[in-house]
Amino acid sequence: MSNTQGNLNTTAEVGIVEDGGSFPPFDSTTYPSQLLWLVLSFGVFYWVMSKVVLPRIGGILEDRRDRIAGDMAEASRLKQETDEAIASYESALAEARKKATTMAHDARSKVKAETESARAAAEEQLAAKLSESEQSISKITAESLSHVGEIAAETTGELVKALIGGRAPAKAEVAKAVDAALK
Repeated sequence: MSNTQGNLNTTAEVGIVEDGGSFPPFDSTTYPSQLLWLVLSFGVFYWVMSKVVLPRIGGILEDRRDRIAGDMAEASRLKQETDEAIASYESALAEARKKATTMAHDARSKVKAETESARAAAEEQLAAKLSESEQSISKITAESLSHVGEIAAETTGELVKALIGGRAPAKAEVAKAVDAALK
């Protein structure tokens, strides 16, 4: 029996059945029916693919393409809005900087004008006090100088009296001599 099984395995491997026939796909008498079923199967498969599967896949691809295009358009719109917002922000920032610079310049000018005004007022007060002081000094100097002649005449008269002894010279003569000496 082991001998028969060994032959059976060998014959089965080659495609020959025990009864002496060949494996049906390799049997040349069944080729026309196999080709007919191949053509029918291929035709049905082709028809199913072209009418059902491929349109669905095409629809899915079209939907995907449309969704991608929509997403790209949305991204482009959002990028444009972002760019506009950034431009708006930058222009507002530039305007704020310009306004701040203007305000600082105005404040600086105002403080400078106030300082200049206060300095001018202080200079004016100092000039008035200086003029007043000069007038006072001139008045005191003139008054002192007017008395210098009298004081010099009196002092000279007393000195002459002390030097000569006894009698004082006439005031008119002493005043005349002092005036001559002062000039």
